[in-house]
Amino acid sequence: MRVYMVIIDETAEARVALRFAARRAAKTDGAVHIVALVPPQSFSVFGAVQATIEAEARDRAEVLAAGAAGAILGDGGKVPEIAVRVGEGQKVVREYLADHPEVAALVLGAAGEGNPGPLVSHFSTYAGTLPCPLFVVPGSLSEEDIDRLS
Repeated sequence: MRVYMVIIDETAEARVALRFAARRAAKTDGAVHIVALVPPQSFSVFGAVQATIEAEARDRAEVLAAGAAGAILGDGGKVPEIAVRVGEGQKVVREYLADHPEVAALVLGAAGEGNPGPLVSHFSTYAGTLPCPLFVVPGSLSEEDIDRLS
């Protein structure tokens, strides 16, 4: 089974990548893995405050991932696997790919204008070292374009 990995956050490009991955998975009888990133928090002298901030960030990421999963199910897809990871995006993605050899493609959305985004910039530079293909979906695509191309 083909597994498409998507990094989800609150950006429009993440939604574009998710739609593309969900459509590809549906057309290839595959699945989607959704990874929500929680950036590491700066060290705080007050441990309880830092713990609260981290818990709130994790909660937001879980809600975001659950919403994304609901969108896939609403389109008639399979239940996606959801993971919430704390850490720097590039490192988390590499570790996830190493732990999940079933991932057939990493799907990232590029911003519609300007800089494509830190993950797209990084992984497009190192695409040759990934254990799977990298799909970069332009953020300027309409839903109809995504459906046609996927």
